[in-house]
Formats: sequence, structure tokens, C-alpha cells
Amino acid sequence: MLLEGETRIPSGCAISGIINKSGKRMSGAAIIKSIAVMHDRSNGLGGGFAAYGIYPEYKNYYAMHVFYDSTTAKKECEEFLEKHFDIINLSKIPTRKIKEITDEPLIWRYFVIPLPTKLADSQLDEREFTAKCVFRINTKINGAHVFSSGKNMGVFKAVGFPEDVGHFYKLEEYEGWCFTAHGRYPTNTPGWWGGAHPFALLDYSLVHNGEISSYDANRRAIEMYGYKCTLQTDSEVIAYIIDYLHRKQKLSFKEIASIIAAPFWQTIDRMPPEEKEIHEYLRVMFSAQLITGPFSIIVGYENGLMALNDRLKLRSMVVGERGDTVYISSEEAAIRIIEPNLDKIWAPKGGQPVIVNLNGGNL
Repeated sequence: MLLEGETRIPSGCAISGIINKSGKRMSGAAIIKSIAVMHDRSNGLGGGFAAYGIYPEYKNYYAMHVFYDSTTAKKECEEFLEKHFDIINLSKIPTRKIKEITDEPLIWRYFVIPLPTKLADSQLDEREFTAKCVFRINTKINGAHVFSSGKNMGVFKAVGFPEDVGHFYKLEEYEGWCFTAHGRYPTNTPGWWGGAHPFALLDYSLVHNGEISSYDANRRAIEMYGYKCTLQTDSEVIAYIIDYLHRKQKLSFKEIASIIAAPFWQTIDRMPPEEKEIHEYLRVMFSAQLITGPFSIIVGYENGLMALNDRLKLRSMVVGERGDTVYISSEEAAIRIIEPNLDKIWAPKGGQPVIVNLNGGNL
């Protein structure tokens, strides 16, 4: 029950994404403009961006973006990194002082590659080794949090409205072939820097509007495979489910969509035999990765982007196209503000994935 003067916005949070299928890089200014239109869908307790293709000069190295609460945490984390990685470059992430963003932690980035001896001793592939090191830092080093760890991409997030977060990180000075954005309206979880969206692991990033009623079941299942949910928000678990299904289980994003937003059994029963067999298999084998509750998500990955609604479409999502560029957002206005002359615009059905790949890939 709401008290007098209180307002709850059940469809709050805003998401937006832009991708150029040919790989042409664009300024981050457009994604800031897009998410700013949906200012009223967030409340200043979190905003952020993921950007792909922004580090071409370091494209073969993992870009680790790290929040530190203290110089002690920074020293301990850097000692760990030096023991496990070759650090090619390190620096503070450039920011500008603005009155809207306060109480910022120390924000650093490191371009790294696993040490060959450590990698050989671990008997893991390069990506699994890096992921395990990220979880080790985030769970064992007090006051250090790796919030981005992919190649040629980066996450930029904070407590604040998203347009202010974009200006704080000077996102307009970056160029990439894909950007996603999030404006947060937390209803059940605290607003803090690590809990802002996007959530990322390696090259995967996720922005999410909605609430996950299956969170506890999803979290218990994914933590059986070595993942650790530490960020005090339900959205984090979706990022790890994506990583598990795509990187570890080698499933396509079309198959992943059929798992996390699985068709109802009665829908599957009406499918042609071959299609029915596939969906039955996915529902049975990966039942713990089914996400229930209202959601719309945009997932960025190494060479593309996927957008997906829950199967009942309880959260809004609009998709537009203009030439090689695809726009995805919670509201049409957030697309029209940056591209008023669209070739096509539509709203995907519930559970229907929109998958865009580089090199002129079709939707």
C-alpha cells in the first residue's frame, strides 16, 4: 500500500540500443540523446551504458573497468592482476566533474591478457580463466568490483540519471559500432554504483526493464556452475544465464531466447513435429534458466545484439531500422529523436527475439 505522496511506477526503467550492422563506428552522443528522452522512466538511482568497438587499439586485450572504495582495495586488486595477467596499460577512466554525480569511487581500467604460465597451470581456456579471476576479485577483495571485462568494449555506469552518467564519463568522445543504455527505477533493490545497469561478464552485457519473479530459482541454479550473484539486484542473474548458455553450452541466441522466454507448453503442442521436439528439449534440459516475470532486455555480445520481451510482453519494446542501423528502445520517441526518418518500425511480439549481427547480418 502506498503512503500519501508516494508513487510507484511498475513499468519504470528505460532501455535503449543502437547497432550498425556494417560495423561503422558512431559517437556515443546519440545513445545519450536517446535515453535522455525517457528521463521520467528512471529516478536517478542508476544509469549506464555499454559500448562495443571503442578500444580498437587494444582489441586483443580484456578491458577491465574497476570500481574501488579505497586505495587499499586498489593496491590489493592490482597485486592480484599482476600475478595473473600481463597488464598492457592502466589508467583512470576519464570523467568530468558534474554536480549531478556525487560520491564517486576510484574508477580505473586495465588492458590485460592472461599470463601464459598461469593459463597453462589453470587448464582453462582464456575466457574461462578471465571470468574466474573476475569473480575472485569481486568476492574476495573487499572494496574492489570489476564491472566490465570484455575485449574492445566497456561498461560505464553510476548512480544518477543516465544522461548525466553519459556526460560524466564523456561518452560522446567514444566511437563504437554498438551502444546500449539503461535508466534505472529500482523497486526492490538498493541504488548503488555496482547495482546500476548494464551488468556484464566478458563480452556479454545486459540492460533490463522489469522484475524477475523466478530470481531465487535462477540464482541457485546458476551458482551451481561457479557464478556468484553479489550485486543485490535480480537483473544480474540474466547476464550470467546468457554467458552460461552461449559461451559454455554453445547455444545460439535464437535457442537462448526459447529458453529464457520459453513458449507455453500448449503453444509447443501445436508446433510442427520437428520444431516441437526442439522446444521440448530446450524446456526440459534448461528449465532452471526459464525467467518468469515481466521483462524486456537488450543483450550485447562480441559481434551483435539481441533484444527480447517476456512471453506475455508485459514490458514495452520498439524496434526501428534505417539503412544498416537498427534502433531498439522502450519508447518510439527515444528512436525518433535520433532518427526521425525510419525505413521501418515495429513492436516485437512477446518471446520473439530480435537478433542483429555484424557484417550486414539480417534481423
